[in-house]
Amino acid sequence: MPPRTARLTPDGLKVVVQRLAGLAIDDAHIQRWVGVAMAGLTGEVTVRLVEREESASLNRRYRHKDQPTNVLSFPAEPLPMAIENELPPLGDLVLCVPLIAAEAEAQGKALDAHWAHLLIHGCLHLRGFDHETTSAAEVMEAEERNLMGSLDFADPYRSA
Repeated sequence: MPPRTARLTPDGLKVVVQRLAGLAIDDAHIQRWVGVAMAGLTGEVTVRLVEREESASLNRRYRHKDQPTNVLSFPAEPLPMAIENELPPLGDLVLCVPLIAAEAEAQGKALDAHWAHLLIHGCLHLRGFDHETTSAAEVMEAEERNLMGSLDFADPYRSA
């Protein structure tokens, strides 16, 4: 069982962090950033921090791309009925720790800003946003900019 922490927000959002890879960003920041992106929702989000091999395996299986990726989002299927004393699952995020560090360095971004952006991006996918069309991408990116700004981070799409 991987090391894990969990935090329940006052809204009833539980953020579970499973750590299978390096230190990266501390769990409290991860839980805060997910909480901002999922504000207003009640349920559980699991954030799994992995190495390149697991990321590549999942990306190959679910997206048919034979390489690791920075973030994968797996929205939960609605449960047919509520389970007493259980929060409904909202979905899982899988983040590749070494790839995110390499991207931040290559792009000249602060590591915490890059992590916040990718967590927000992944959470928006859990909330039903996508970037499959230009108009959908514009809506999603505007929400990412808004949420990043609310956390005092710069526009993640602005060139450094």
